[in-house]
Amino acid sequence: MTAAVPGSPLGPVVVIVTAAGVPAEALSAVRAADVVYCAPGVGLTVPGAEPAPERSELLGVAERKSVVLLAADRADQAAQALVAAGARVVEQPTPPLQRAVEVMDTLRSPGGCPWDGEQTHESLRRYLLEEAYELLEAIESGDRRALREELGDVLLQVLFHARIAAEHADDPFDIDVVATELVDKLIRRHPQLFAGAEAAPTAQAQEENWHRLKQQQMGRTSTLDGVALGQPAAALAGKIVERVLRADLPEDLLSVDGPGAELFAHAARAMRAEREPEGELRAAAKRFAALVRRAEQAARADGADPLTMGADGWRRYWPKSEEEADTASA
Repeated sequence: MTAAVPGSPLGPVVVIVTAAGVPAEALSAVRAADVVYCAPGVGLTVPGAEPAPERSELLGVAERKSVVLLAADRADQAAQALVAAGARVVEQPTPPLQRAVEVMDTLRSPGGCPWDGEQTHESLRRYLLEEAYELLEAIESGDRRALREELGDVLLQVLFHARIAAEHADDPFDIDVVATELVDKLIRRHPQLFAGAEAAPTAQAQEENWHRLKQQQMGRTSTLDGVALGQPAAALAGKIVERVLRADLPEDLLSVDGPGAELFAHAARAMRAEREPEGELRAAAKRFAALVRRAEQAARADGADPLTMGADGWRRYWPKSEEEADTASA
């Protein structure tokens, strides 16, 4: 039997139909066919299509006429019969995001990757943090290639955790449920776009509306409900200060006693100035690291060992300005 080519009347074509309809690549073949059959399970109506006959009749017709079979998937018996006889299959390319979900399912399924199959929400915590920090580094460096890669690594963590959640014996949910809840939340938090509410005049007003709706919809009774206490200390202090300032806490009450009080005060001052303490501290740490590396480079250039040069060596080779350090780290 002659292998089919989309758009050619000479051979059979199996077209995999999805909810999106008939693939565009198959339309010419459907129009040119002598007979169009529709296999069971195809969830759409195609004018002129006939129910697929049993195997022997289908193959007999395909030897005499050009036949297109519309099937729901490759596992369909009529589709398998035509493919075994040389039919070409035309189907929509799998969207990359759906393909990523399928790959993760394969990795976690029996016969998949042993390491992936052993992981739990708890065992993956460190990787979630690592990938988030690597994404942050890519953003700060302005490296778009790294940004693309790290976004993929963070997406992997989401897919991984959702796949593990789908295996829970008592309360399973999968990536579709996660996406559905996200969409619902975005719609609820933007009533001016999806529910005919009055639009916020500024971005700041929109942000205030977001937080107000979030408080109402989640039934929170405390200003600090929902603050993740496990986040880095500077970010935690900044988030707490942000919340209480939004609740109109007087600024003179932004103080705490005991160890860490001065650091908390620095974080509070940064937030009052609309600066982010975690980001500022990280930037300062990176600038200092650049100074260290510049001094080490100068020492090595002078024949000294940075690991053993001692306090006098550090003072001798320490950069005179941060501009020198920036040049060294570029």
